[in-house]
Amino acid sequence: MEIKGKVHEVSVTAQVTESLKKRELILEYIENPQYPEYLKFEAIQDRCALLDNVKIGEDVEVFFNLKGRPWTDKTGKKTYFNSLQLWKINVLGSTAPASPEYAAPVNLSAAPGEDDDLPF
Repeated sequence: MEIKGKVHEVSVTAQVTESLKKRELILEYIENPQYPEYLKFEAIQDRCALLDNVKIGEDVEVFFNLKGRPWTDKTGKKTYFNSLQLWKINVLGSTAPASPEYAAPVNLSAAPGEDDDLPF
């Protein structure tokens, strides 16, 4: 699956257990501008490095797998968990304002040339 949005937050890599490390990406997804959604993606193991160069405010395309699993507590009650496991990310651009481009300065003190065809 894939989705496009703006990077809202990137966590540091956390060592969950001796053999598991995890990193989270929060993506601002705007299907309806009045109500933006904030989606949490997990990068695990070697995929944590995919978020090293991702910056807040960048527009990205996230490729992920939807994972789900049941869990039964001590009383026998069954609960289901979902996770969005990131496996690829493409940076599309930044929404930060670009610095404006200006024309080169004009030297107004230079004497007018013969090819000056201005009417005044």
